Amino acid sequence: MRIAIAGGGPGGLYLAALLAQLGRHDITVWEQNAADDTFGFGVVLSDETLGGIEQADPAVFAAMSERMARWDDIDVHHRGAVSTSGGHGFAAIGRRDLLGVLQRRCAELGVTVHYRTRCPDAAVLQADHDLVVAADGVNSAVRAARAEDFGARIATGRSRYMWLGTDRVFPAFTFDVVETPCGVVQLHGYPYSDRASTIVVETSEPAWERLFRDRCSRDPGPGESDLGSLELVEELFTDRLDGAALLANASRWSRFRTLRTDRWHAGNLVLLGDAAHTAHFSIGSGTKLVMEDALALAACLHEQEDVATALAAYEAERRPVVASTQRAAAASQAWFEDVDRYVGQERQQFAFNLLTRSRRVTHDNLRTRDAAFVESAERWFCGGSAEADPVPPMFTPVRIGGLALPNRVVVSAMDVYSARDGVPADFHLVHLGGKALGGAGLVMTEMVCVSPTGRITPGCTGLWNAEQEAAWRRVVDFVHSSTPSRIGVQLGHSGRKGSTRLMWEGIDEPLDDTGGWPVVGPSAIPYSARNAVPHELTAGEMRGIRDEFAAAARAAARCEFDLLELHVAHGYLLSSFVSPLSNRRTDRYGGDLDGRLRYPLEVFDAVREAWPAERPMSVRISATDWHPGGIDAGASVAIARAFAEHGADAIDVSTGQVVSEEAPEFGRSYQTPFADRIRNSVGRPHDGPAVIAVGAISSWDDVNSILLAGRADLCALGRPHLYDPQWTLHAAAEQDYAGPAAVWPEPFAAGSRRPRTGRTDGPPPRLDLLRRGPVRARHARWNPAGFPPEPARG
Repeated sequence: MRIAIAGGGPGGLYLAALLAQLGRHDITVWEQNAADDTFGFGVVLSDETLGGIEQADPAVFAAMSERMARWDDIDVHHRGAVSTSGGHGFAAIGRRDLLGVLQRRCAELGVTVHYRTRCPDAAVLQADHDLVVAADGVNSAVRAARAEDFGARIATGRSRYMWLGTDRVFPAFTFDVVETPCGVVQLHGYPYSDRASTIVVETSEPAWERLFRDRCSRDPGPGESDLGSLELVEELFTDRLDGAALLANASRWSRFRTLRTDRWHAGNLVLLGDAAHTAHFSIGSGTKLVMEDALALAACLHEQEDVATALAAYEAERRPVVASTQRAAAASQAWFEDVDRYVGQERQQFAFNLLTRSRRVTHDNLRTRDAAFVESAERWFCGGSAEADPVPPMFTPVRIGGLALPNRVVVSAMDVYSARDGVPADFHLVHLGGKALGGAGLVMTEMVCVSPTGRITPGCTGLWNAEQEAAWRRVVDFVHSSTPSRIGVQLGHSGRKGSTRLMWEGIDEPLDDTGGWPVVGPSAIPYSARNAVPHELTAGEMRGIRDEFAAAARAAARCEFDLLELHVAHGYLLSSFVSPLSNRRTDRYGGDLDGRLRYPLEVFDAVREAWPAERPMSVRISATDWHPGGIDAGASVAIARAFAEHGADAIDVSTGQVVSEEAPEFGRSYQTPFADRIRNSVGRPHDGPAVIAVGAISSWDDVNSILLAGRADLCALGRPHLYDPQWTLHAAAEQDYAGPAAVWPEPFAAGSRRPRTGRTDGPPPRLDLLRRGPVRARHARWNPAGFPPEPARG
């Protein structure tokens, strides 16, 4: 094949070298800079990437190894103290050294490389070559020439950062956080040779304006550095630099740009590395991703019969891997952009929080790397002495108001649509009683409706008459008499989302005229085109519903529920007052956020007065509407603060379900960042309410990670408890925890030991699965002499 590659960076050169080994290809690379020009300092590569390079080209791997720096530790400097975590296994190489290795390898293999030469027009290249590869970076001229084919989108970060070097060799991956009167300034540093290290200095836009802007006398030209800031950087990080000099190389203040493209190939043109995607520097992903892209693209071209099929296979293989990396990078980027939210944490928690910021490193994963570090953080979390046995964070006790819970696991409120006339049945006794027997610290009922017309479906439970009260008392008595768990009731009103069929008959599907009832809301705006238009409530009708909430609260108190939660989420009545997408009122209950919160707060106050003062109240909120113009993360903090000021003991942070056309960003524990923001703005670190995280949290490892990092005080899990009613007790057994926070009921005690699985050696299956995946499978298959040696796995 005739192959044209635009861009002589690591990705373009590595791809050229790989393809030259796999066939008699005519390969030409165009690079607009000189051979010895490079910007930046060192690049980080993972062990996985290096394993692929070793498999694919031992000569390149050997040459890189001679020039690499390797280390295991991460040092986190915070308020005069350092926390060190080991076992991480990093490798880095100078960018100039890496380019030299790849340039020499390409020369050995007969690849033609034109330096100081712009590549020809993309259309010309496509006409004259079988394959054209755009490896010319985030500002790709080739991609821009065919912009309509790729759908590029760029999101610009909120922080300013600058790449620098130093002739001090850091002993570890080093993070340093300096607090100034103008804001926080951070240093990310790592060695890349036995002579030098890379430094990234990062700060918020407001802090940059106050600290650095006046030092930047002009915008640097191409290839020039912004030298005016170096003296202040040296002053801020004098302890880390220890007298060493700072080095500049096209070093200038920038905001990180995350590039996503809808498509990676068009005809015989394909994007590689930063031309297709970028991921924030804080997870060291740029060079790693482009070299893995090159490996996958070369393999697909060798495997497939034609270019079109190969490019489709390449994109299908790499796109999920890159998307996962970008999600992790986005979480890491957000953490550093909001670091001022966390600097008040204690040293152990701050370090653990930083290390687990991307959610790729978790509590259990970090324990595998450095058990002593995690155990020290656990001892701090549970308030124990240095000699005390460490306890998994989820099994430390916690208080919500005056209510003591044995552990931090909550069975989330889940509608089961199995009541008749609002009366909970034996199903509810078994369902909720079984979850309490399973060891959770707190079990929540489904949304219990305050009136017949406040139900979502005919199968919803209620608390407006004596029969319902007696049935609920039976459930509460069982939980209290048979388990150490506590039980809470969630009160709500369906509002405009009411009068619908049971979930399994069609979610949000309206009832027909014979079985339905009128729905109400703050404004006459239906939830969807197929739902009924709600009656806009009058002030008198609103007072009536407020009184129904208070009456239900008094009934719940007589049932001896331990906690009451007010449902102000998911687009039900009180939530629909809060969101501007469903509340268009022009009276005192509409308008700005204060107006829209007025009625939910009036209901809260009435319920708080009716509910016993010694028992706690929580509020479930939707922290974002996942829709333009709706509630967002910033507004959610104000909402949480308002309820806290009115006496809420806990904020249960969910999201969405307010409008039918929402676009949630689903993913593992995808709602936790909203809980994190609320907790670290108005929650427990500020003597505020406890914060409960919920939403796609499914593993005890994630629960421990969330709690120990200070992202929430409790975790609520729904579907995992449907899959396994004994989820909490099984989590204790899997962690070899047998303390007072996870007590097996005596009739179940014989099952408290994990059954034998027959596995006698090797890592647990869960860890074994983590070691497999498309990239590792691709590495195992690489064999230029006889490709492929075995079918792909994983």
